[in-house]
Amino acid sequence: MTETDESKQIIHASCVALNSATGLLICGPSGSGKSTLALSMMALGACLVSDDRTVVSRDAGTDVLRAEAPGPIRGQIEARGVGILGGDPLPSCHIKAVVDLTHEETDRLPPMRTHVLIGVEIPMFLNVAGPHFPPALIQWLKGGRVA
Repeated sequence: MTETDESKQIIHASCVALNSATGLLICGPSGSGKSTLALSMMALGACLVSDDRTVVSRDAGTDVLRAEAPGPIRGQIEARGVGILGGDPLPSCHIKAVVDLTHEETDRLPPMRTHVLIGVEIPMFLNVAGPHFPPALIQWLKGGRVA
Protein backbone atom coordinates (compact mmCIF):
# COMPACT_ATOMS: atom_id res chain seq x y z
CA MET A 1 0.00 0.00 0.00
CA THR A 2 1.40 3.38 -0.99
CA GLU A 3 0.19 6.46 0.84
CA THR A 4 0.08 9.65 -1.22
CA ASP A 5 -1.46 11.94 1.43
CA GLU A 6 -3.74 11.69 4.46
CA SER A 7 -6.94 11.60 2.40
CA LYS A 8 -5.79 9.50 -0.60
CA GLN A 9 -3.97 6.18 -1.04
CA ILE A 10 -3.16 3.82 -3.88
CA ILE A 11 -3.86 0.33 -2.59
CA HIS A 12 -2.96 -3.10 -4.01
CA ALA A 13 -6.63 -4.09 -4.36
CA SER A 14 -9.46 -4.68 -6.78
CA CYS A 15 -12.87 -3.08 -6.46
CA VAL A 16 -16.34 -3.94 -7.73
CA ALA A 17 -19.70 -2.30 -7.11
CA LEU A 18 -23.37 -2.87 -7.78
CA ASN A 19 -23.81 0.85 -8.34
CA SER A 20 -21.93 3.97 -7.37
CA ALA A 21 -23.18 3.70 -3.79
CA THR A 22 -22.21 0.10 -2.96
CA GLY A 23 -18.59 -0.83 -3.59
CA LEU A 24 -16.45 -3.63 -2.22
CA LEU A 25 -12.66 -3.31 -1.94
CA ILE A 26 -10.89 -6.68 -2.39
CA CYS A 27 -7.42 -6.76 -0.80
CA GLY A 28 -4.68 -9.36 -0.77
CA PRO A 29 -1.22 -10.16 -2.09
CA SER A 30 -0.51 -11.08 -5.69
CA GLY A 31 -2.08 -14.43 -6.55
CA SER A 32 -4.54 -14.38 -3.63
CA GLY A 33 -7.62 -14.25 -5.86
CA LYS A 34 -8.56 -10.56 -6.02
CA SER A 35 -9.29 -10.62 -9.74
CA THR A 36 -10.97 -14.04 -9.53
CA LEU A 37 -13.37 -12.82 -6.84
CA ALA A 38 -14.01 -9.61 -8.79
CA LEU A 39 -14.73 -11.59 -11.99
CA SER A 40 -17.07 -13.93 -10.11
CA MET A 41 -18.98 -10.99 -8.69
CA MET A 42 -19.07 -9.30 -12.11
CA ALA A 43 -20.67 -12.47 -13.51
CA LEU A 44 -23.39 -11.98 -10.88
CA GLY A 45 -24.08 -8.36 -11.80
CA ALA A 46 -21.35 -6.29 -10.14
CA CYS A 47 -19.46 -3.70 -12.17
CA LEU A 48 -15.72 -3.30 -12.36
CA VAL A 49 -14.27 -0.24 -10.68
CA SER A 50 -10.61 -1.27 -10.66
CA ASP A 51 -8.34 -4.30 -10.72
CA ASP A 52 -5.01 -4.81 -8.94
CA ARG A 53 -4.53 -1.16 -7.94
CA THR A 54 -7.21 1.12 -6.57
CA VAL A 55 -7.10 4.79 -5.69
CA VAL A 56 -8.93 5.21 -2.39
CA SER A 57 -9.83 8.69 -1.19
CA ARG A 58 -11.84 10.19 1.64
CA ASP A 59 -14.38 12.86 0.79
CA ALA A 60 -13.42 16.08 2.61
CA GLY A 61 -15.07 16.44 6.01
CA THR A 62 -16.91 13.10 5.78
CA ASP A 63 -16.49 9.40 6.48
CA VAL A 64 -17.18 8.56 2.83
CA LEU A 65 -14.49 6.48 1.12
CA ARG A 66 -14.35 6.48 -2.67
CA ALA A 67 -12.57 4.09 -5.02
CA GLU A 68 -11.47 4.59 -8.62
CA ALA A 69 -8.99 3.00 -11.01
CA PRO A 70 -5.70 4.66 -11.92
CA GLY A 71 -6.04 5.96 -15.49
CA PRO A 72 -3.70 3.54 -17.28
CA ILE A 73 -5.56 0.42 -16.04
CA ARG A 74 -9.14 1.73 -16.08
CA GLY A 75 -11.52 -0.75 -17.69
CA GLN A 76 -9.10 -3.70 -17.50
CA ILE A 77 -9.11 -6.86 -15.39
CA GLU A 78 -6.70 -9.79 -15.42
CA ALA A 79 -8.04 -13.30 -15.92
CA ARG A 80 -5.24 -15.79 -15.27
CA GLY A 81 -4.80 -18.13 -18.19
CA VAL A 82 -7.02 -15.97 -20.41
CA GLY A 83 -5.41 -12.52 -20.49
CA ILE A 84 -6.28 -8.92 -19.77
CA LEU A 85 -10.00 -8.44 -20.34
CA GLY A 86 -11.82 -5.22 -21.12
CA GLY A 87 -14.90 -3.97 -19.36
CA ASP A 88 -17.00 -0.88 -18.86
CA PRO A 89 -15.89 0.34 -15.45
CA LEU A 90 -17.74 2.58 -13.06
CA PRO A 91 -15.72 5.79 -12.77
CA SER A 92 -15.85 5.57 -8.96
CA CYS A 93 -17.88 4.13 -6.10
CA HIS A 94 -18.51 4.55 -2.39
CA ILE A 95 -16.61 1.79 -0.55
CA LYS A 96 -19.02 0.00 1.81
CA ALA A 97 -16.69 -2.84 2.93
CA VAL A 98 -13.36 -4.53 2.43
CA VAL A 99 -12.56 -8.21 1.83
CA ASP A 100 -9.21 -9.39 3.21
CA LEU A 101 -8.12 -12.41 1.16
CA THR A 102 -4.99 -12.80 3.29
CA HIS A 103 -6.86 -14.43 6.17
CA GLU A 104 -9.42 -17.23 6.00
CA GLU A 105 -12.70 -17.05 7.87
CA THR A 106 -13.06 -20.03 10.19
CA ASP A 107 -16.33 -19.12 11.94
CA ARG A 108 -19.62 -20.33 10.48
CA LEU A 109 -21.34 -17.16 11.72
CA PRO A 110 -18.43 -14.74 12.21
CA PRO A 111 -18.52 -11.67 14.39
CA MET A 112 -18.90 -8.35 12.62
CA ARG A 113 -15.37 -7.34 11.74
CA THR A 114 -14.10 -3.90 10.80
CA HIS A 115 -11.05 -2.32 9.18
CA VAL A 116 -9.82 1.27 9.39
CA LEU A 117 -8.85 2.84 6.08
CA ILE A 118 -7.79 6.51 5.88
CA GLY A 119 -9.28 7.01 9.34
CA VAL A 120 -12.68 5.51 8.44
CA GLU A 121 -13.93 2.29 10.05
CA ILE A 122 -15.74 0.03 7.56
CA PRO A 123 -17.01 -3.58 7.66
CA MET A 124 -14.48 -6.27 6.77
CA PHE A 125 -14.87 -9.83 5.56
CA LEU A 126 -12.19 -12.52 5.62
CA ASN A 127 -11.69 -14.97 2.77
CA VAL A 128 -14.24 -17.76 2.60
CA ALA A 129 -13.46 -20.92 0.64
CA GLY A 130 -16.54 -21.98 -1.25
CA PRO A 131 -18.74 -21.14 -4.19
CA HIS A 132 -21.24 -19.26 -2.00
CA PHE A 133 -18.81 -16.44 -1.18
CA PRO A 134 -19.28 -14.23 -4.30
CA PRO A 135 -23.12 -14.44 -4.24
CA ALA A 136 -23.14 -13.87 -0.47
CA LEU A 137 -21.08 -10.69 -0.95
CA ILE A 138 -23.46 -9.53 -3.71
CA GLN A 139 -26.39 -10.07 -1.35
CA TRP A 140 -24.57 -8.21 1.44
CA LEU A 141 -24.12 -5.24 -0.90
CA LYS A 142 -27.85 -5.37 -1.70
CA GLY A 143 -29.26 -5.86 1.78
CA GLY A 144 -26.55 -5.75 4.43
CA ARG A 145 -26.23 -8.11 7.35
CA VAL A 146 -29.07 -8.53 9.83
CA ALA A 147 -27.30 -10.66 12.44
